[in-house]
Amino acid sequence: MKIYAQALIFSLFIASNAQSVRIVDSLELLPVPYATISFGDGMGTFADGEGRFVFVPKRYPGVDTLYISAIGYAEKTIAVESLKEKIHLRPEISELSEVVVSAPRKGKFRLRKQKPGTHNDVFGCWLPTVESEVAVYFGRYQGRPTQISKLLLPINAESQYKSKGKGKYATIFRIQFYENDHGSPGAALPFGEVVFSIDEKADKVFELDVRSKSIYIPERGIYCSLQVLGYADKEGGLAQSKKYREIKTPRGIQKISTSFRPLLPFSKGRPDQSTYVRRIFLNNKKWQVFDRTYNKNSNLIQTGHRNYAMGAEFKVYED
Repeated sequence: MKIYAQALIFSLFIASNAQSVRIVDSLELLPVPYATISFGDGMGTFADGEGRFVFVPKRYPGVDTLYISAIGYAEKTIAVESLKEKIHLRPEISELSEVVVSAPRKGKFRLRKQKPGTHNDVFGCWLPTVESEVAVYFGRYQGRPTQISKLLLPINAESQYKSKGKGKYATIFRIQFYENDHGSPGAALPFGEVVFSIDEKADKVFELDVRSKSIYIPERGIYCSLQVLGYADKEGGLAQSKKYREIKTPRGIQKISTSFRPLLPFSKGRPDQSTYVRRIFLNNKKWQVFDRTYNKNSNLIQTGHRNYAMGAEFKVYED
């Protein structure tokens, strides 16, 4: 009881120092959902669907500056001591890609599918963290006008290992789209992000319907990325929890990113190298191909698991 009381007092102390902040559009004054908040130390968090996040100085010691960003907005830097209840992000006008401004196609089409690759080997899986984003390339189906109607996401819900304490969870993910910039992900495309959740009941392949986004693949192809935002709370919103933990080592305190479930199975033996990754709080958000140049010590790379074999269902139109 004494330990419980001490933990309760500590939790109340932390909560009393918490500051709730809302990120809004500077023109429309509407919330900017799921904005990225970087702490500048290789870690960060996200706002929820209403643009809110909670900053607790005691939870993030040593953080004195926040870097706020969202697709379609100019990045903003704010000192923690100047943090207010609202942060206004300025919309950033950019030239839209030809594929984005083109009208939706009509006419005859056939449904075609690019099969996903999946497996249940946990040692051949990527551990999703909030600092990582995984992108894969899709080209036009046989060179014809192509719309992505569904994304087929390989997942490993670890159903075979539930006896080892794997309980219930719901993880919120985000899908974003990028131009093909000479063989790697380039500028973000304004199709609008897709936010959804996956729980422990799903396994092998998660089907995500994206027909409402009217995603037509340009001639040079398109990159589709998957990023974890964090666990969901009881109401289905993004839980405002700490995204990393501190571990004492001989070199001092090391910050270790929290990994989230489900795991993402990476595949062997694909002839093409279509998977790119980046750490959004480090290295200036630079995309890197997932091979030995990224991390030669990675167990996935050493065992040949180099591709996240995301699949898709296409609407392929007649020329």
